[in-house]
Amino acid sequence: MLTNRRIVIAGGNGFLGISLANHLTKLGADVVILSRREGRVQGEWKFVKWDGRSVDPCWTAVLDGAFGIVNLAGRTVDCIKTPDHKDEILRSRVESTRVLGQAMRLIENPPKVWVQMSTAHIYGDPPTAVCDESAAYGLGLAPDVAQAWEKALAEAILPSQREVRLRTSFVVGRDRGAGRGAMATLHLLAKIGLGGRVGSGKQGISWIHELDLNRLFERALMDDSMNGAYIASAPNPVPQETFMRTLRRVVGMPIGLPAFAWMVRIGAPLVFRTDPELALYGRYVISKRLADAGFAFEMADLEAALREVLK
Repeated sequence: MLTNRRIVIAGGNGFLGISLANHLTKLGADVVILSRREGRVQGEWKFVKWDGRSVDPCWTAVLDGAFGIVNLAGRTVDCIKTPDHKDEILRSRVESTRVLGQAMRLIENPPKVWVQMSTAHIYGDPPTAVCDESAAYGLGLAPDVAQAWEKALAEAILPSQREVRLRTSFVVGRDRGAGRGAMATLHLLAKIGLGGRVGSGKQGISWIHELDLNRLFERALMDDSMNGAYIASAPNPVPQETFMRTLRRVVGMPIGLPAFAWMVRIGAPLVFRTDPELALYGRYVISKRLADAGFAFEMADLEAALREVLK
């Protein structure tokens, strides 16, 4: 159904964008990636340069007549949360969404569907509660950014367009040279015996295999009944200690040294140049709306998902 239909992926030069571009081109779609720089990974898609902040005929033209737009643009949150980084995390998401909305109003045939990346971080970090789409939003930087991101979409989208927001959890997948992701770091820690309990180990890791995430994007583009916000997460979230125990079993490492919270707060910024809260906090999310819609996950078992990625 996607054969010869143009799909534009904004901010599609990272791990998720390259994975989705591969998936859609195999289905016959004509994929165009909007990015600040051409990626290290080449494929059967076109690359068009944009800055994510200003309208330019060079990239707005590819939206004219496109079937759908998928917006993944946004600075990674895998960083030390300096004031400048916090500002960039917010601005990169809001500004790219706004400028896409401006471009839609300048072309004759805008895409009929707009699929927007969002994040399960919008629900904050409840220690034990399982959140579905109806759960209250959390407090703090990540929930605030997520709400601003979705608000920008509500203001940018055209009345004629169908919009789908995928509140995505931790993605289990291969980086394919598009930049070292969190999964690669966890794999390394598990292999060298450092992949044990972090902090209490009870914080939730909600996860989704990249295949299922790509299938969700595909369905969001094609299924006219999909509209609004969906949690993009497998139906089996687990505590952090369970996730790492499973990963160690997959890589054949019998031990995993624990890391106390104070060790993570010191080591994460110094060694991994990232925010310790990404490891110390988490959430349990399950999509009620996808279950009601009958979406069947192909990778619902954590161990099977990890083995497929690391085989």
